[in-house]
Amino acid sequence: MDDLISARERIKGMIRQTPLFRSSRINDMLGAEVFFKAENLQKAGAFKSRGAVNAVFQLPPREASRGVCTHSSGNHAQALARAAALRGIPAHIVMPRTAPTVKINAVKEYGGRIYFCQPTLKDREKELHKVMARTKAVPIHPYNDPRVIAGQSTMAQEIKEQLPKEPHYIICPVGGGGLVSGTALAVNYFFDHTQVIAAEPLGANDAYQSFIQKKFIPQTNPQTIADGLLTSLGSITFPVLVNMVSQVVCVQDHSILKAMTTIWERLKLVIEPSGAVPLAALLEGKVNMKNKTIVVVISGGNMDMSSLNNI
Repeated sequence: MDDLISARERIKGMIRQTPLFRSSRINDMLGAEVFFKAENLQKAGAFKSRGAVNAVFQLPPREASRGVCTHSSGNHAQALARAAALRGIPAHIVMPRTAPTVKINAVKEYGGRIYFCQPTLKDREKELHKVMARTKAVPIHPYNDPRVIAGQSTMAQEIKEQLPKEPHYIICPVGGGGLVSGTALAVNYFFDHTQVIAAEPLGANDAYQSFIQKKFIPQTNPQTIADGLLTSLGSITFPVLVNMVSQVVCVQDHSILKAMTTIWERLKLVIEPSGAVPLAALLEGKVNMKNKTIVVVISGGNMDMSSLNNI
């Protein structure tokens, strides 16, 4: 608990306290009171800024002077580049060649140095080891890092203060599990009755399989428009998911698209497909929501507008 509280204090002033939005039309449609935690309005366009800033600013000065590095398809990449720029240290980012252009450009704008690789986890990790050997930079994993997870917990800490009463559920998208782990830990320490639900695409349902089977199931050949949810759980996030999350649900890509357009139309918020997955779970009726108060986490808004014709 002390780690989570310290993270909140450490990153204060370097990230936004994002607002909660609601839509009467969506509430009527679902028969529930739904609040949307707009992490698409976060610095660098996603919740990832919370964990990146916490991790970078926890580094001792001597370590920090070596710079930081990671591999990421997008949101963690730009969040880490921004956090490094705030501390005045280099950021070395390994990105797959297929990463969205909007995220590549953002990394460059924050001053990060990009090393492109083939779009497989093996190639990403291989290139990162080369970068670490050359630069001696400190690796900051996108999600399997206690400092990153503690940073992500600050979102739920904000929700606790923003709502007059605790919600029944907080629904998060799940890829590597950093956000849902941080949220589950915050709920464990700071909430009394709230449950955490994880939502993921059916075409990338390793978290669901891992949760049901109570053993780690790696991601293999994911097929989904939610490009931010393609990674496997980590050695830290897997046990948190299994032990602290109440439910994991899967949704179809067509529901993700419907959820994304619903948020665009009703809330006037630009979001990326990954951020629409929790609402898709409600639209598919995967959650018992009748007369419930629910917080839907919109994880990011870094939408590559040039890709709209392809989805």
